[in-house]
Amino acid sequence: MKKLSARALSAQLLLQVLDEGKSLSSLLAEKTYPIATRDMPLMQEICFGVCRVLPRLEAIIRLLVEKPLKGKTRIVHCLLLVGLYQLLYLRIPAFAAVDEVVNATKALNVDKFRALTNGVLRRFLREQESLLAKVDKNWQTLHPEWLVNCLKSVYPNWREIVKANNQHPPMWVRVNSQFATPEEYANLLGDNAKNSEKMTACRLVDNLPQGAILMTKPLPVNQLPHFEQGWVTVQDVHAQWAAWLLAPQNGEVVLDACAAPGGKTTHILEIAPQAQVTALDIEQHRLQRVEENLKRLGQQARVVCGDASQPECWLDKSVMFDRILLDAPCSATGVIRRHPDIKWLRQESDIQELVKLQRKILDALWQRLKPNGVLLYATCSVLPEENSLQIQQFIADMPDAKPFEMTFAGEKVMEKQFLPTEKGGDGFFYAKLIKMS
Repeated sequence: MKKLSARALSAQLLLQVLDEGKSLSSLLAEKTYPIATRDMPLMQEICFGVCRVLPRLEAIIRLLVEKPLKGKTRIVHCLLLVGLYQLLYLRIPAFAAVDEVVNATKALNVDKFRALTNGVLRRFLREQESLLAKVDKNWQTLHPEWLVNCLKSVYPNWREIVKANNQHPPMWVRVNSQFATPEEYANLLGDNAKNSEKMTACRLVDNLPQGAILMTKPLPVNQLPHFEQGWVTVQDVHAQWAAWLLAPQNGEVVLDACAAPGGKTTHILEIAPQAQVTALDIEQHRLQRVEENLKRLGQQARVVCGDASQPECWLDKSVMFDRILLDAPCSATGVIRRHPDIKWLRQESDIQELVKLQRKILDALWQRLKPNGVLLYATCSVLPEENSLQIQQFIADMPDAKPFEMTFAGEKVMEKQFLPTEKGGDGFFYAKLIKMS
């Protein structure tokens, strides 16, 4: 198979995201692409970057292209997005960036648009100052209007959330306490990391502190000391609260529902190595990541492909759980900076459908929770309909569901909404419920 340039492949992937509604992360994970290994980082930076700032690039194209590129010519539109992103955001010499994008028209079988592509990009370089003055005259959220309106209606600091969403995500790692403390592992990293504020308030399991390390800049996992030996796992700091709040104990029967890619599953087993853990996910291909992470950390769990809303299809009637972690399907509006294509894939109408699905799963799994058992409800959303309102309604409808107090950095709460911050964690929601006997 003939290899493609980073620019040509980026245009192809963006076309699938923007026109076919496919997830960029899923596209990148699902197969090997005809591209040189050394070009992969550039391709990923272009694809994620274009999704992050898409409205700005689209506005520039509208000023430069007289007739919109539709149908079979949409690939040319995506090439222009790639070219403009390079010129605006990457440290690639302008002449090289333009030439590479123009040459990509041949590989993509749109060579007859070579002159148009070249002309548009070179005109942008000539008129950049005046074009950007027109495009940037109003404060740009780089978010869809419906989502901005949702954030405005709930959060007075909505601009801070939008700003954080538009940044490159920070890289957090979780140190396996069976091998090292966060301080010891940070010493191995040297200048590549700095300690986060120590999470000493989270002493929920045998007085063990939660620890996390914030990387000063992202590193490939193969450059993390002892990664393959299971010393460390890449996981957002706010996601690291899940296993600690669940507080699994050795010997307990535990369900991690919607478990892929397995970060929370492995954390549960780090805390309670003798727990009987079932890792469930509805997508078989995503469970491969769970298996890989369990193998890397030398852990064992029952890995099951099934629908969390229909436990009778994958679980024996006699099996009940002491603890359930429900990382519910959601809008993922708390992790936009990691998956910027969410802004353009998610629609306002999706939210109520997700709320219905979440409630269906809650109802089903609650029946599989033992009396006095604990269910931790978690999402990576910042929308109240999926979070606080969902839990309030569930408690109102379930007489045996009682909120369980949680502690975050000295603060005692019945639920916790984390918001994304520039050098902090992602947006996450937690609520802990106990099933009264």
